Amino acid sequence: MGNALLGTAMHNIEITRGRGVQLARAAGAVAKLIAKEGKSATLRLPSGEVRLVSQNCLATVGQVGNVGVNQKSLGRAGSKCWLGKRPIVRGVVMNPMDHPHGGGEGKAPIGRKKPTTPWGYPALGRRTSKRKKI
Repeated sequence: MGNALLGTAMHNIEITRGRGVQLARAAGAVAKLIAKEGKSATLRLPSGEVRLVSQNCLATVGQVGNVGVNQKSLGRAGSKCWLGKRPIVRGVVMNPMDHPHGGGEGKAPIGRKKPTTPWGYPALGRRTSKRKKI
């Protein structure tokens, strides 16, 4: 990575030399080299995170292939079934014993101040990881 020019698109990036590739591996993923200082390089990852890695780390120049893999329409429910994907059922249409949003007569509201997961944890809009200081 130390020989790459600023602005280079890359994928399959190591965090620590010799540990194996860990960053930007998914289909269509690409990270951008935005700065180099001393022995470290600054990358903008596909998630938007800006991260420091060692310039000794290995990376592959370019973008990962198979970009549109998730945009292919499967056409019908049976095709998803063949891939082992289960149907997604909304909590509102379940019974109260199956989900905190369940029950009620007709199109009833959730019945709580905020949406929850089936296990009662906060969902939809609640942050799940601590904010990291930069």
